[in-house]
Amino acid sequence: MIFSLAAAAAMSSGSGSGLNSSSSSLDPFDSSTSWSLSEDPSNSSSEPIMRTLTPQLQPATTAIAIQEVNPWDIALCVTGTLISCENALVIAVLFYTPTLRAPMFILIGSLAVADLLAGLGLILNFVFTYLVDSSVEFVTLLSVGLLISAFSASVLNILAITVDRYLSLYNALTYHTERTVTFTYVMVIFIWVMCLTLGLLPALGWNCLRDATTCSICWPVAKNNAVALAVMFLLVFALMMQLYLQICKIAFRHAQQIAVQHQFVAISTTKGVSTLSAILCAFGVCWLPFAMYSIVADSSYPIIYTYATVLPATCCSVINPIIYAFRNPDIQKSLWMACCGCVPSNLSLRPRTSSDV
Repeated sequence: MIFSLAAAAAMSSGSGSGLNSSSSSLDPFDSSTSWSLSEDPSNSSSEPIMRTLTPQLQPATTAIAIQEVNPWDIALCVTGTLISCENALVIAVLFYTPTLRAPMFILIGSLAVADLLAGLGLILNFVFTYLVDSSVEFVTLLSVGLLISAFSASVLNILAITVDRYLSLYNALTYHTERTVTFTYVMVIFIWVMCLTLGLLPALGWNCLRDATTCSICWPVAKNNAVALAVMFLLVFALMMQLYLQICKIAFRHAQQIAVQHQFVAISTTKGVSTLSAILCAFGVCWLPFAMYSIVADSSYPIIYTYATVLPATCCSVINPIIYAFRNPDIQKSLWMACCGCVPSNLSLRPRTSSDV
């Protein structure tokens, strides 16, 4: 918040050329008025040059801008920094490890790029708010467009990973022949084109820069735009719940069909279901409050509620690398090799498939 302290001084000038006409409106002890000596141009005789005191009026208005940093904005900036560091590490590992080129790792890399942009967007939003003139429309629209595109891509990439896991179980025999790298790249490109389009909507007119009454809880996103994004998220969350439910059913059916390894599979299946439940709960806890609040609230609501729902939503991008990348044994091996040049013996030597949670 910017507080401007202004002290306005009324200045008036007289109509005469002498001191009497202006002395009534000038205070010689006023600090805003300075005096200088000047020659009288009307005196062209050989008499001693008369010097008159000419007042030089200086504006007495002083504006002091005090930028008060909101603690919530600091928390969002710190969260963005953490998100950027985590996902930059994931991208570096995937880029410099030639063996990590399977469709599953392409989706994980796309998710990491989305979260990295989201983290950078939070940092840039802080910079634009406190270090750059945020009244410039281009700066505002650039910041909000980047955040919408990045977080939308993050959510849709999580959905794509969920679909990939479901297909790897549902079509276990034909998965590796049908699920090609080219098909995965096409799906990732489709996701990013859709998300970039959503990010461009505020710049194309879906904003409230001209009419503040149509603003949502996130300025300058229009209320209708925010509701559409929230409804899209709820649909994605409902689809994820259905897919994870089907994954659990297939996993339990596989456990019952393999009687020889019944005990082992039952234990691993129970662990997998618990992990799936934790993933889904974490995703819902992070995003559901913000989505529901975006639907029912607008710009007239207290800003504290907006911050209280936005911060958990951004924390989802902090959790994503841990859930989808750092738990993967292949990525763990690459990290160990990059850090110390060795691989711990407790890491599984079995290649991790998409159906693994």
